[in-house]
Amino acid sequence: MHYLRWITACVALVLAPVASAQDKPQPSQCLAVAQSLPSVQFVSLRHVTAEKGEVVITYAGHSTYIIETPGNVTIATDFSGVYTAGKSPDVVTMNRAHSTHYTLNPDPRIKYVLHGWSDGDGPAKHALTVGDVFIRNVPTDIRGYRVGSEAMMQKDGNSIFIFEVAGLCIGHLGHLHHPLDEARYAAIGRLDIVMVPIDGTYTLSLDGMSEITRRLRASIVLPMHRFSTPLGEFVARMNGQFEVELRKEKSFSVSLDTLPKAPTIIILEGV
Repeated sequence: MHYLRWITACVALVLAPVASAQDKPQPSQCLAVAQSLPSVQFVSLRHVTAEKGEVVITYAGHSTYIIETPGNVTIATDFSGVYTAGKSPDVVTMNRAHSTHYTLNPDPRIKYVLHGWSDGDGPAKHALTVGDVFIRNVPTDIRGYRVGSEAMMQKDGNSIFIFEVAGLCIGHLGHLHHPLDEARYAAIGRLDIVMVPIDGTYTLSLDGMSEITRRLRASIVLPMHRFSTPLGEFVARMNGQFEVELRKEKSFSVSLDTLPKAPTIIILEGV
């Protein structure tokens, strides 16, 4: 019975009223809070908690996607200042594996600059509400200095950022360098859309990245950070589990009701 009481408490937390104040972020709608309990299937609350409106997603370049929310919040991922798609962001996220994923001198008019690494002790911790979007992060490690032929890992140097808006759970894997353990999968929770680096070398191998992508099984997979990797090599590793759409546009609109029925890799212009 204590399991049932715990689940009831968690569901009540998820359905709690959303705070408008920045210092009291809303609870996550995407976390699978009962995932670790034995013999329990967690029922998605997406149709109960979903808000109206469409999210516009634009591929700007490299690992930068522009996310525009129904409440007119503009977000740029892995922001270096080079790729903006002509949008002036309200929020930028950054990772520091390479200088193409961050800048230490962002435009001062950008109100929220979220580092994927910690500027102090411990990992970066983000959980904030900006307008109609709740933003949080899941820290991961990055390759740092080398000892002989072995690359040593630098703890918590990268973040997977998750954007919860209009009932959608949108994840950006950043400059991911290693497989995800069960604790990180649980911390990520449900993803409806995931942005995945597919270079196969600078981040994680194509085999490793495709395994993560299959495990997350988001409705929409958006490749990025491709370099010269043939798109077919990544698609082939999906083992026929995902549809593929090659689009001529850099942008598309999506809502909870327009997610594809089958998991789909959408390749936007420029990828």
